[in-house]
Amino acid sequence: MERQYRNWIIVISLAIPILVGYLIYQPLVVSPEDSWVFLLPHINAGINTLTSVLLLLGLFFIKQKMIERHRVCMLSSFLLGCIFLVGYVIYHSSAPSTSFGGEGMVRTVYYFLLITHIILAIAVVPFVLLALYHALKNNVSRHRRIAKIAYPIWLYVSVTGVVVYFMISPYYQ
Repeated sequence: MERQYRNWIIVISLAIPILVGYLIYQPLVVSPEDSWVFLLPHINAGINTLTSVLLLLGLFFIKQKMIERHRVCMLSSFLLGCIFLVGYVIYHSSAPSTSFGGEGMVRTVYYFLLITHIILAIAVVPFVLLALYHALKNNVSRHRRIAKIAYPIWLYVSVTGVVVYFMISPYYQ
């Protein structure tokens, strides 16, 4: 792999969680005219749902050797992931954190899903970027090898994002 692309993948993979972490702990204040920000979790849940569907379709298409349809699904999933990230950063840099109000076992399940979702969302970024790089370079064997790692993690992150949203949505202000 070309050194410059590898370096960019490393920089992006490190910058995203640092930026998100900083913005969560140093949020800006939302003014009343910026109330549209509170729609972002709902929009992001829709984006995650669509991403999950596209990831599943992408797998179906590649199993059927429908490479162009696979490519469209996976590039669309990647684009949606980028849009999601922008919305996530805007929301968490503008709105106070929402506390989960559930109790008992549901609380344990929620925090298990949330923590694994966050950790794997951070961990999957370099794999997705590497898989994308090798796909765009038409290095199919390397793409396939990396995608076998990236895909199930990405799908888990996408699906658990929706589940976590539905679990916390009753507690949004």
